[in-house]
Amino acid sequence: MPEPGTLKKAFNDGLSTIVTNVASGQEAVVLAELCGQMSDSKGLVHVCANPQQVLGIADSMSFFASWLEVITLPAWDCLPYDRVSPSTQVIADRIEAFSRMVAARSEDKPLLVLTTANALLQKNIPKEVLTNQQTNLAPGNQVDMDALVARLSGEGFERTSTVRERGEFAIRGGILDIFVPGREEPLRLDFFGDTLESIRTFDPVTQRTTSQLQNFSLQAMSEVSLTKGMIQSFRRNYLEMFGAATRDDALYQAISENRRYAGMEHWLPLFYEKLDDLFDYAEGFKFTYAIDLREALESREEQIRDHYEARHQAIEQKIEGGTPYKPVSPETLYLGSSEAIEYLKDNGAVGISPFDQPENADTRVLDGGGRVGRNFAAERSAGQNVFEAVSKHIRELQSAGKKILLAAWTEGSKDRLSQVLDEHDLGSLKAVANYGEFTTAKGNAPSIAVLPIEHGFETEKTAVLAEQDILGDRLVRRSKKRKDKDFIS
Repeated sequence: MPEPGTLKKAFNDGLSTIVTNVASGQEAVVLAELCGQMSDSKGLVHVCANPQQVLGIADSMSFFASWLEVITLPAWDCLPYDRVSPSTQVIADRIEAFSRMVAARSEDKPLLVLTTANALLQKNIPKEVLTNQQTNLAPGNQVDMDALVARLSGEGFERTSTVRERGEFAIRGGILDIFVPGREEPLRLDFFGDTLESIRTFDPVTQRTTSQLQNFSLQAMSEVSLTKGMIQSFRRNYLEMFGAATRDDALYQAISENRRYAGMEHWLPLFYEKLDDLFDYAEGFKFTYAIDLREALESREEQIRDHYEARHQAIEQKIEGGTPYKPVSPETLYLGSSEAIEYLKDNGAVGISPFDQPENADTRVLDGGGRVGRNFAAERSAGQNVFEAVSKHIRELQSAGKKILLAAWTEGSKDRLSQVLDEHDLGSLKAVANYGEFTTAKGNAPSIAVLPIEHGFETEKTAVLAEQDILGDRLVRRSKKRKDKDFIS
């Protein structure tokens, strides 16, 4: 871990800064230290090159910084200029992240926003529109249920017989069930006429009530709400951009008739006079970024251009059968990679790199103090007893005066790893729940924790050994274990 105070200068005096020697797995520690000194900021936005980086940091944050509020902001989980809409889960996560960023205050505990290169380039629903769409409801409020149902349908909620997933709602007499973004359980609104009598949460599997609420905030389930004004904006902007609509233009016909259309988010600029980018939402936040971000941004921009050109050529050459696809220009829906990089520079963004780098006149370099930890692949390949090698390595680390932490993926693997190493004369490992317990533990006996990192790392005073470095790659990868939080790179 970096020495205390090493990163205090990271955002000072406007110099371009890079934190070097931040090993894989150590990023959460560095981000937590940066967030801990943000009394003058709402928090930190960290831009990763890909979704795997986001999930890795998010998973380890609960151990390294349990005091820190962490949210993830995904990009749309569909290709540029696709014929399908982003998934309900991704839209819910995006709206919740944007709402939380807008509501953040510098006097609260800092907020850490983890996002990707794709999400950085994406233009979004205007901040003012998102804020105006939120409605606070509480028992005793007078609510026109018919108007509320019409609003839910227009804002992307799907009517079902039973509510089980986010973005669904159901009606049974005077009861409205709804699963809104930002909540772990759906809500049951009980009406008597137009009076909201109670708000309860319930288990989507058993449908049984779990708690009572005094209020809640209703948010949209789509970045496009088919209000009368939005439909008028779409028709006007469509005609200005593409000319008169043809009879086979299913998009124009659907929106004109107040019907949602699959993939209509890819025409987002037609619904609003101006879209906001992530920097608009992140006013008052500081930025950090992965050092390989530039390559990811340029690759994404190339992909966007390729898909746009393919759609554009299909229209010009009349080679696309069926419903025509008239793409909006990339500049209206996405930032360019060079534009995004320039914004990061203007916002004093700090780079985080696993590599060493000399300081120069234009860039301040701060040492994160980490390096890649020991991997026992050679012992596994040679058929040696890997646990004997681990025990020997731990004793060497103890002799060097380092505090040692073994990182296991699950409670079960933590127990098994503790038992096996105990049998190899290491004694009982001390189970710790978080980073604070680890750093304050007395003596030099190894600690062990549930910490899902793929690779361990070492610093001058500590060493983290990851289960995967000891036993090899896991058969069940994170992306399969956490489908509900998948990102698209």
